[in-house]
Amino acid sequence: MAADSPAPAVRQLRLVVEATDHEAAVAFFRDALGLPEEAAFSGEGDARVVILDAGRATLEIANPAQKRLIDEVEVGRQVAPRIRVAFEVDDTEATTARLVAAGASEIAPPTRTPWQSLNSRLDAPAGLQITIFQELTPDEGVGTRDAEPEGDGDS
Repeated sequence: MAADSPAPAVRQLRLVVEATDHEAAVAFFRDALGLPEEAAFSGEGDARVVILDAGRATLEIANPAQKRLIDEVEVGRQVAPRIRVAFEVDDTEATTARLVAAGASEIAPPTRTPWQSLNSRLDAPAGLQITIFQELTPDEGVGTRDAEPEGDGDS
């Protein structure tokens, strides 16, 4: 941030997800994915929330054409709901295998994208569709499915 730039108005992005099976969702995201527990609170009527640290947050706003392109590249067809959560990891293949073993359903295996990342798509607890992605260098990605989106390739 430049010295003359004002401080950001937003200090944190917090995505709040309702999970019918709270324990399973916490176990998946905290224990299997590895998001550290930042805080936990409980209240009357069995009200519970666990806040997990997901590192740096960004808000990615895509128009319908870009959403379709991402689905085509990562999965080969349109599958994503309006909201999908993406997690950057160091090893997409190992993380995907670990999350599938922990109960996620694989929608698409790790796929090298045109924007040089290795992405997999999963159905996760709490009704979330998630992307697991790893930023690649040009020589990485051997042994993965390469995505070849239709169209002119502009995104």
